[in-house]
Amino acid sequence: MSDFFVSKLAVIGVGLIGGSFALALKEAGLVGEVVGVGRGRANLETAREKGVVDAYTHSLAEGVTGADVVFLATPVRTLAQVTAELVPHLKSGAVLTDGGSVKGSVIDAIEPLLPADIHFVPGHPVAGTEQSGAAAAFASLYRGRRCILTPTPRTDARAFELVKHLWQAAGSEVVVMTPEKHDRVLAGISHLPHMVAYALVDAVANCGDENENILNYSAGGFRDFTRIASSDPTMWRDIALSNRAALLEVIDTFEKSLSTVKRDIADGNGEALFDFFLKAKQRRDAIV
Repeated sequence: MSDFFVSKLAVIGVGLIGGSFALALKEAGLVGEVVGVGRGRANLETAREKGVVDAYTHSLAEGVTGADVVFLATPVRTLAQVTAELVPHLKSGAVLTDGGSVKGSVIDAIEPLLPADIHFVPGHPVAGTEQSGAAAAFASLYRGRRCILTPTPRTDARAFELVKHLWQAAGSEVVVMTPEKHDRVLAGISHLPHMVAYALVDAVANCGDENENILNYSAGGFRDFTRIASSDPTMWRDIALSNRAALLEVIDTFEKSLSTVKRDIADGNGEALFDFFLKAKQRRDAIV
């Protein structure tokens, strides 16, 4: 393996995230063979037909043997178990990285499993859609998006540079954070919005009487706002539980904001509502 060319990449979990990473690196000419590892034969067949992977297997041992880089793209609460199963089959010097949306608990679970000659570079591409599976993968998913890397004192410098270069080649701006900062930031900008979207669909569904589903009347605004509630429930269950402390803290903050709006509506305080909405609009406009 040259400094920035990967002769064999193993993707564990060939869905939107893992599949798009493979396609982006293929398009950039930075990877030789891509082997996909997963449980569902139909999904893996789709991945091979789309050119996401060159070969696939259901066996972790077979998939990672001889791999220079292994990308973990399974739900966050499975990452440690998957790592424990594949570590005995990795070659010395192999680089292990992940795309998990939670970093602190993942790092704490994975690093003790690794021998000194296996290099772990924790990462999280901040990109995605509500779609899942290999059929949803596309090479440009990461273009113009950020990928956060959260190295630890154990992270090998050369492995870090390799993973950084791969994400840059995929089109991402690489940002470096501590795992703790990552989990606080993502709790607010990603995890909370998903919780709100799921809760909003549930709340509105329960607003009608027993003979009517008012969701049938939903239009563009509601559908756009709740799009992410179509995301994979397994993935978001695992994220919510794995980033529990930071997520609960930001949910508390959200509840206070919602309580303020509720109080001002109850009080008929139009001036306060206007000021609240204006401030939120200005903050939203500033980021887009």
